[in-house]
Amino acid sequence: MSTRSGIDYSVWDHIHVSEDEDVTSPFVDTPSLFRMRHWTRLDKMAEFQQRGEDLLNNFAKCKILSEEAQERLKELEEGRQVAEEDEEREAELRKVQAEVTRLKNDEDSFEKMIKEHQQEEKKLPWNVDTISKEGFSKSVFNIKPVTKEETGKEKTWKQRSFVDMYAKEIKHFGMLRHWDDSQKYLSNNPHLVCEETSNRLVAICIDFELDEKHALMEQVAHQAIVMQFILDLAQVLKVDPRGCFRQFFSKIRTADKPYQDAFNHELELLKERVRSCAQIRMESAMKELEEEERQKRLGPGGLDPVEVYESLPKDIQRSFDEKNIMMLQEAINKLDPEEGKYYLKRCIDSGLWVPDSGEGDDIEDWYEEED
Repeated sequence: MSTRSGIDYSVWDHIHVSEDEDVTSPFVDTPSLFRMRHWTRLDKMAEFQQRGEDLLNNFAKCKILSEEAQERLKELEEGRQVAEEDEEREAELRKVQAEVTRLKNDEDSFEKMIKEHQQEEKKLPWNVDTISKEGFSKSVFNIKPVTKEETGKEKTWKQRSFVDMYAKEIKHFGMLRHWDDSQKYLSNNPHLVCEETSNRLVAICIDFELDEKHALMEQVAHQAIVMQFILDLAQVLKVDPRGCFRQFFSKIRTADKPYQDAFNHELELLKERVRSCAQIRMESAMKELEEEERQKRLGPGGLDPVEVYESLPKDIQRSFDEKNIMMLQEAINKLDPEEGKYYLKRCIDSGLWVPDSGEGDDIEDWYEEED
């Protein structure tokens, strides 16, 4: 070993340059054998790396859930101090306490497994695929872990669970009107800085628009864009949104005209989308109501009396307007027999005309009586 330059070369003594050429066989093509062993080693390395990433992702998720549960526990404990004892509140308090304990244990377990994995990684021999690996390609400070894409069902469940837990806090944030108030509230409630809050704010906007509370809709829309700009900033910086919302407020307070114009442009676009969505939802609700009314109107033959009436000749319509059975018979007899039977049957199937019992129940008999 030489250390004339101050470098300890002994660390290179255990470099595993290659194990592909250690053993060969006269019965197997040597290059193919080398490639097969190389691929096997790469698969093992990928599996080991994936296990480490899964541990980090699960630890990050567990930590977020733990923080949310602790916030909920704090709220319940504060509520118990100012309110009278309530069995339902106490039951929820015990449930959340158990959840906090479980998540804390899970968090400790993941942290232990991550340390074991890192120690195991240090013991792995170097090889031709890792000898030139970058040493400083990633920072772990405030980096949002990469997670696998959630399914639609998972996103829906996550959104619903989050709103059930923080609906009151989200609505409160939506009503804030000043930058300082918004920043302070998010500082006290950092768990609200997420996509679920943004989605819920938009839903509140639509509800207000449906109720024709336009000023409230515009106020909440403003806060929805605030949250969306924070999420976009976090995506650009590749950090957790909870760690960069203060940067947004600092920037928006002193924003130049292009940045402010961009914010206002997005706000106007959101308002337009909310109005359009509310209009579509209103029209859909009206169609559903009309269809319900139509179903209630259907006669014994399954026909809508309104539609049948509008399709009748004027003379037959007039007989129904005047409720004159003789006029109906005369109007029917003026038509071609088959056409008359067609209109008469539609009147009966729609309930426009209900023949007296035993008289005219059969269309043929009714015509025979007329003849």
